[in-house]
Amino acid sequence: MRCPYCQIDDDKVIDSRVIKDGAGVRRRRECNQCHHRFTTLEEVVNLELKVVKKNHEREDMDHEKIRRSIQKACWKRPIAPMDIDRIFNRVVTGIENDFEREVTTVEIGERVMNALRELDEVAYIRFASVYRKFKDITEFIDGIKEPIEKGNRT
Repeated sequence: MRCPYCQIDDDKVIDSRVIKDGAGVRRRRECNQCHHRFTTLEEVVNLELKVVKKNHEREDMDHEKIRRSIQKACWKRPIAPMDIDRIFNRVVTGIENDFEREVTTVEIGERVMNALRELDEVAYIRFASVYRKFKDITEFIDGIKEPIEKGNRT
């Protein structure tokens, strides 16, 4: 690894820690030349998935779009940022493990809704109301009633 301070390619690893639920490693390094310390992150690079939209267009999967939608659903709720990260990582890792080339927006939306339902009912309802694009209050009530009843049965 090249030192960001002196650009010499001679360092030693001082400390390594697992991050992102085992999906990556954080390494603390020290340059053998100038003795500055710096941090590197290592993670598996998966092939880019394509997302198939409802109109059948395909685009690269945007991880930050998924994260933002989870954050918006959890806005002003008593949910720790760590819980949002955990949900995000679980959804994205599950998709990347279960799909090789393409995944539908429907599949992504369902996974996010299921994860949010376990975390916070209000966040779940917020996400569902945007994701499912309810036309009126009756459709909204019907759309959220069944999943909530399923959650209460378990």
